[in-house]
Amino acid sequence: MTSICTVTTYTLRKAAADKVRTDLVVIGVVTDKSGALVAAPGGESVAAAYGRSFAPLLGSAGFSGSPGEVTKVQTHGTLNASQLLVVGLGDRDGLTTEKVRRAAGAAARSIGNVASVALALPAVDPEHIRAVLDGFASGLYRFDTFKSAPRRSQVADVVVISDAARRADAIAALNAAIIVADLTSRARDWVNTPPNALVPMQLAEEIRRLTEPTAVEFELVTAAQLKKLGCGGILAVGAGSANPPCLVKLTWRPQDARGSVALVGKGITFDSGGLTIKPGGSMPAMKSDMAGAAAVVAATVAVAALDVPVAVTAYLPLAENMVSGSAMRPGDVLTMLSGKTVEVLNTDAEGRLVLADALTMAVRDEPDVIIETSTLTGACVVALGDRIAGLFGDDTTVAEVYASAARTGELFWHLPIPAEQRRSVRTESKVADLLQHNWVRWGGALYAAAFLEAFVDDVPWAHLDIAGPSWNAGGPWGYVPSGATGFGVSTLVDLVAARAAD
Repeated sequence: MTSICTVTTYTLRKAAADKVRTDLVVIGVVTDKSGALVAAPGGESVAAAYGRSFAPLLGSAGFSGSPGEVTKVQTHGTLNASQLLVVGLGDRDGLTTEKVRRAAGAAARSIGNVASVALALPAVDPEHIRAVLDGFASGLYRFDTFKSAPRRSQVADVVVISDAARRADAIAALNAAIIVADLTSRARDWVNTPPNALVPMQLAEEIRRLTEPTAVEFELVTAAQLKKLGCGGILAVGAGSANPPCLVKLTWRPQDARGSVALVGKGITFDSGGLTIKPGGSMPAMKSDMAGAAAVVAATVAVAALDVPVAVTAYLPLAENMVSGSAMRPGDVLTMLSGKTVEVLNTDAEGRLVLADALTMAVRDEPDVIIETSTLTGACVVALGDRIAGLFGDDTTVAEVYASAARTGELFWHLPIPAEQRRSVRTESKVADLLQHNWVRWGGALYAAAFLEAFVDDVPWAHLDIAGPSWNAGGPWGYVPSGATGFGVSTLVDLVAARAAD
């Protein structure tokens, strides 16, 4: 079975890794209980071709087999491939799909200038096949659209070697992984795009172009229409910008749908902080404040491409939070779509305002569950670091997210919404129904979640605060690139697909 992801063709094949004719073959190596280097599943024939010299060959290169470690050697005819790339997978007894995924990503960044690659990493079943392709495709990702001499990947053909290659579930896993990888790359592209090249209406147009050839319905709600509807949160956030806000609604309507899911994604195309202006050093990465919306779009289109029999409606409030004479002020009182009034104390806490209106729209459409994804708070990054997302919501929905994340490898941590935060949101304003923000230093992510909860009524829901893992300010690691990571796409797709299986 062959499919195409971007410019690279991926093929699933049953073969011996030492016999495949390719520029480069990739195998994994683990350490056994004695610390000896042993080929991981998929690479046994390569180790056999080298015989007793296999471990000494790796040892002479200083290779220890630690997770993500790579070394490349010329095969000199020992294999049909010209080069061998070995990637460490750590302890054999601790081998997981996530380790395979990360190893595949590390391998992709180390292949060099080759046109064809055979991946003989552990691909023993559909889950591992998907992990191999997830990691490798992600590792190949580059964003150089705005460079005068962009580097293009030279890899035309990738073979994933697996004994399960002829099984229908293995073929389905490969195809699903290709679809999700391609759309995750699209989400990354949008998040990486400079803010002057992707203002709200431009992002809306990009979403329209992406969905046009698909079965996903696109609807644009303009600023004028938002005003008629009474979406005071979205309008107030966008009021300071010359680029008007809008809202995009996407709908996937499968026949015989087994339930419905609402996805809500924050789409602030640039966040200056408004009049509560951010420090200058914090602003360059604020083009990433629409990573939640990007992830939701990618996930919705992927669900439709996979023909998952669950109805999905996505709500994407898009705005630019800027400073001007018309900007929202601390002390303003807004009337939201729900009819509730909100006192604004911090214009840099704008995400919860646009999401409040979008959540109200979602509630009115009566879904079975709402999953909201946003780069909402720096406080969540302080609490959990930049690789783990905060997870809030009712216990049942939180458990669903955890189950999906366990399969995709994305990291979440369940955080509480304490009663005192709920009381603060609902009682501390002297002039409005709700208080948007308080200036208590501690628990800012919890307060933001309590504010959002005020707009979901009794609908089951989860809030994913992806402020940390959506953007990688450092060097690439595992399968995670620098800059936009595409965090959340695979978990959202898995969650919707799991609901179809229930």
